[in-house]
Amino acid sequence: MHYTHEHLEIQKTLRRFIDEEINPHVDEWEAAEAFPAHEVFRKLGQLGLLGLNKPEEYGGAGLDYSYAMALAEALGHVDCGGIPMAVGVQTDMCTPALARFGSDELRREFLAPAIAGETVGCIGVSEPGAGSDVAGLKSYAKKDGDDYLITGQKMWITNSLQADWMCMLVNTGDGPAHRNKSLVIVPMDSPGIEKAKKIRKIGMHSSDTGLIYFDNVRVPQRNRIGEEGQGFVYQMQQFQEERLWCAASSLEPMDTCIAQTIEWAQQRRMFGATLADQQWVQFKLAELKTEVEALRALTYRACDLHVQGEDVTQLASMAKLKTGRLTREVSDTCLQFWGGMGFTWENRVSRLFRDGRLGSIGGGADEVMLGILAKTMGIAKRPPRE
Repeated sequence: MHYTHEHLEIQKTLRRFIDEEINPHVDEWEAAEAFPAHEVFRKLGQLGLLGLNKPEEYGGAGLDYSYAMALAEALGHVDCGGIPMAVGVQTDMCTPALARFGSDELRREFLAPAIAGETVGCIGVSEPGAGSDVAGLKSYAKKDGDDYLITGQKMWITNSLQADWMCMLVNTGDGPAHRNKSLVIVPMDSPGIEKAKKIRKIGMHSSDTGLIYFDNVRVPQRNRIGEEGQGFVYQMQQFQEERLWCAASSLEPMDTCIAQTIEWAQQRRMFGATLADQQWVQFKLAELKTEVEALRALTYRACDLHVQGEDVTQLASMAKLKTGRLTREVSDTCLQFWGGMGFTWENRVSRLFRDGRLGSIGGGADEVMLGILAKTMGIAKRPPRE
């Protein structure tokens, strides 16, 4: 993938916005464990940055997915992980299936305001007993006339405490686990929804994460995305873009972490020389930089093939797996080089150490990625289709 002048201009616009409107407030929002999502999203929407690859008739730019990748990469310019993740939920996690398979009415009601930044969305997949095992979720919707009545729980839901709507994966039938689910748009002000708990996390502090209860929540069946029973398939397709987003958005934070550590190592004197004079430090930082570039190449290749319409499940899973593990290695190694300063709360390296740990868990844990790869490589048996 090669960034054109247009790609670079989009990144330049976003980085300028981040410098002026986000980074000056990051420490404050991290301490508050929330950021003003509606305010930030509205400004991003006014800049046309929330729907780069979404249809023009709903306010998007109608560009290919490489522009969304360029945006994700530039979001790494933010001085924390929580705010980029919240934006990524809006652009690449709760809207792709809606944009592809939603009815015209549904897209006008929910997609268009999301692209404009007038509303905040969230994606409701994980539950207390079903995170990586998506097929095992228990929330269900029973039909009542032209409506669904939805009951269940969703947990670890990013943006959910501020969201206006949720793209919710829910059982809509009693059939096989991979063919009894649907994606349904659920307005978050509906009667029967309880925002039960704000979950405190070791990182991603500025991103609100909720436990949400649903008790006979009435939603029109017309809020279903696409065909009934196809929700699992639609969500697996959404996961491809979510995982590519995770990889792209991790690149700049790792580059910054390495660069800041080099600067520190060149200043830190010990035993009559600088830390950077130690060959082990030089070689390890060079190795980490090489690994980041390798991840960038893998991510770009996956994006190229995705734009061409190919199935990139294998490459996206590889990129997601590598992202989680490499972020952990980069942040941990660099923190060690910072010594006691790396163990302080305000240090950017220590923030990446905390925020980046989610990369091996959220959006499909490392073990799930390895399971997918084993299946696509033909070395693990696929479960029989029910």
